[in-house]
Amino acid sequence: MSAEEPYTAEVVESSSAVTREFNLVLGGTVALSLVFLVLSMSFSQVFVNEAVQEDEISGVRVDVWDRYKLPYETTGEFGVALEEGPYELLPTENQWNSTHYFVEYTLPIEEGGAAPNGLISLAVWRPNVPEDVKVPVIAESGPYFQEASVETPSIEVPGSWLGQMFVDQILPHGYAFAQISVSGTGRSNHCMDLMGNAEQLGNDAAVRWLGEQSWSNGAVALIGKSYDGSTPWQAAMFGSEHDYLKTIVPISGLIGVKELMWKNGSSEARAPIMHNGVYGSYGIDGDEEDYQNMCPDYIIGPGTGVSAYMFGSEVAGTYWEERYFLDRVIENYKGSVYLIQGMHDWNVDPHMAVPTINRLIDAGIEARGLFGQWDHDYPDRPVQLDDRSALGGRGGEAFPEMVRYDWMQDMLEWFDYYLRGIGEQPGQWIEIQANQGSWRIEHRYPPIDTTELLFELGTGMTNIAGTTTVLPDASSGPVWESEPLSEKLYIAGMPRLHVEVTTASLGGQLYALLEDCDDQSNCIHLGHAIMDLRYHAGGDEIQSWTPVVQSINAKMEFFAMDVEVSEGHVLRLSLRSTGEDYLPASTSSVVFIEEGSASTLQLDTFNRNSDERRYFIPPVCMHERCLQATA
Repeated sequence: MSAEEPYTAEVVESSSAVTREFNLVLGGTVALSLVFLVLSMSFSQVFVNEAVQEDEISGVRVDVWDRYKLPYETTGEFGVALEEGPYELLPTENQWNSTHYFVEYTLPIEEGGAAPNGLISLAVWRPNVPEDVKVPVIAESGPYFQEASVETPSIEVPGSWLGQMFVDQILPHGYAFAQISVSGTGRSNHCMDLMGNAEQLGNDAAVRWLGEQSWSNGAVALIGKSYDGSTPWQAAMFGSEHDYLKTIVPISGLIGVKELMWKNGSSEARAPIMHNGVYGSYGIDGDEEDYQNMCPDYIIGPGTGVSAYMFGSEVAGTYWEERYFLDRVIENYKGSVYLIQGMHDWNVDPHMAVPTINRLIDAGIEARGLFGQWDHDYPDRPVQLDDRSALGGRGGEAFPEMVRYDWMQDMLEWFDYYLRGIGEQPGQWIEIQANQGSWRIEHRYPPIDTTELLFELGTGMTNIAGTTTVLPDASSGPVWESEPLSEKLYIAGMPRLHVEVTTASLGGQLYALLEDCDDQSNCIHLGHAIMDLRYHAGGDEIQSWTPVVQSINAKMEFFAMDVEVSEGHVLRLSLRSTGEDYLPASTSSVVFIEEGSASTLQLDTFNRNSDERRYFIPPVCMHERCLQATA
């Protein structure tokens, strides 16, 4: 996670839809004639006019599969809502028209630092509405406001990455917007608790304060990306009697801190230093209040990360348990969730969203998902989406179809319903993009109507390179390939690789890479998995076995993927001891792979033409980056 990237504040006027020339891409590029374009866009303008005339309150509401007909701005640096709000920004004493507040809350004495006198710093922007009109609040909470280490300005300045966008486009519809500094950052006191109890209590206090203001209608939303996409989960854990928090929009956020940096017991390179090494300097500025950073969790943070790498997840205390949010959200939260995730986000991995979305649905929480083939990004930024995508299975094949210029209109409709009770309920579904660019709707993800396709290593997939020995230095390992596919293959969800192995010592690690290769051996990344063999049975419990003489079955699970593999291509599976940005195992060992019926690759495939799913085309990107990509 890192400081956010800027959004340009200037709102670009929509260009004439009738004069645009563009290609609609769905699997392949289909050129539309200018005649069809004129008729389609002319019809859409009539549709918009009629929709506004018929119901000025609910505004423009159109199903996602018809949005490409509407006159979205598709050449700018970001998405623009179709509707313009009637209200102006309420002037204040500063040049940014914001007002700063401190929110007091009680910190448990055992938190140390500033306890019991917690203070949360926040700034608010309000629309200039009649005195008797109360407005809902959309807030972003995070560590980046007014921090010199990430070169962000005062919290009274709307964030260039998201805040300015909401002040410009959503506030005029009758919404307040707020920015909140988590504990130990900006002007908030106490220590930088890295999503711990103090931070959680501060976020809950800020939500309660925003819901209780005389100008507020008592409905609050939290939205943000990365760290700021994790704080909504924290606030949703409380589910207290006030119920001010009506909806959250986590964008590549965390359902738990350990879950960010460990997968099947394997550790990312940043994991041992995440607390103090990455965020430890926040709130330390050389003044007399720096002593407040001496909190118990701040002190043990580095040691907890190192011990988790060396010996297991929770060696002592409840550091990781305190920082796991999802179970408490499911137990307590009464609001809705709009979950947004990049399927190629290796900063905050897609297992934060998949299968989290299904757990929310099963718990009766009203939930929607937007899962595109982008990296650590917002859905509507063509430059960033292009810069962070690359051909070879790293998002590039899905650009520019991944750009969602309809996202801000989507946000407006979502907040209208859940914060103001306006309009029909937005669709409760998942919009998922495949790696080759196509978008479709699923009602669960992973979907339930899949068929398992199983490849046995050694027979269904043939060893084409390397021995069946995996050395701990990641220099070698086996490679298997399938026969050329007889038909196109559609894979969704989290494939599994169960591998029977023996080890030279009590430990070892496996990294699996799954690729799509054509008849010229040009391969693209489909997905990967990693496992510390101490966790070979899955879960968080360390397993034991007798090295050399006793085999174990490593039940690996890939990160979520949604991919299309063409007829005639082959699937290639490679094993090494580590890959991506994962560390070598702390318990290094030579690993010997056993081929046969106990070693299988299991894929969940689906029928593209099923009545259970619907493909659609978003508004087509006409930004210069998109035109270059399709030229």
